[in-house]
Amino acid sequence: MKRIAILTLAAALAAVAAPAFAAGTMINVVETGEGGQPMGLKLEPATVKAGPATFHVHNDAMTEEHEMIVVKLKSPDDKIPLNTAKHRVDEKKLKSLGEVADLKPGKDGELSVDLKPGTYLVFCNIKGHYEAGMQNKLTVTK
Repeated sequence: MKRIAILTLAAALAAVAAPAFAAGTMINVVETGEGGQPMGLKLEPATVKAGPATFHVHNDAMTEEHEMIVVKLKSPDDKIPLNTAKHRVDEKKLKSLGEVADLKPGKDGELSVDLKPGTYLVFCNIKGHYEAGMQNKLTVTK
């Protein structure tokens, strides 16, 4: 009798949890690089359908802290407002959908957003990281 109750409870929990997971797209983001070396930001997948999405971010660096910011661009070739004196993107000139900030080496973080069709820039805006290659574009289709 206990076994049937446990199986019934497990099935009920799975049914409740499944729609929430199935409703959104998971985008894996891996940030790499140490100070003074090449840096990178990989998106998988790099093209998704519009709707709810969760960015799962992993800082693969050994000693360097990173962050991830998501902004929607006006067009795929939109000029990024880079402040070269500060070695950072001028976030005030872009509309951020959110960020995973202060991601320590080896740690993970998540950001859930509702994506509309278009092109998005995903980047790290810690001083010098964008210029060192921590950027990538995400394409969102209908």
